[in-house]
Amino acid sequence: MAYEESLAALSDPTRRSVFEAVAHSPSSVAVLARNLPVSRPAVSQHLKVLSDAGLVYVRAEGTRRIYSVRAEGLAELRAYLDQFWDAVMQGFAEDVQQMESTAHDQSNHQNN
Repeated sequence: MAYEESLAALSDPTRRSVFEAVAHSPSSVAVLARNLPVSRPAVSQHLKVLSDAGLVYVRAEGTRRIYSVRAEGLAELRAYLDQFWDAVMQGFAEDVQQMESTAHDQSNHQNN
């Protein structure tokens, strides 16, 4: 599943910094390396992992290669995470209903 590769790729803090930089602004390896505390070859390796995970894509601009976030890769990761969010929100709604029911029962008990 693609989300597993995405999670694994983003688990490395330096790779996550590379991804966040590309998400902020599509960039070349040289530009990314200037703004990160890693070498150009290291940035290239991180971008390869991110690309293999489907999180970034590359396009040629003359002799430069510009890396950008791949929206479809983020959609796959978000779909995976959203299933947990939906479950959390359902649990929250059930807790609120239970608390309201308990408060209503206590109010009726005090009034009788």
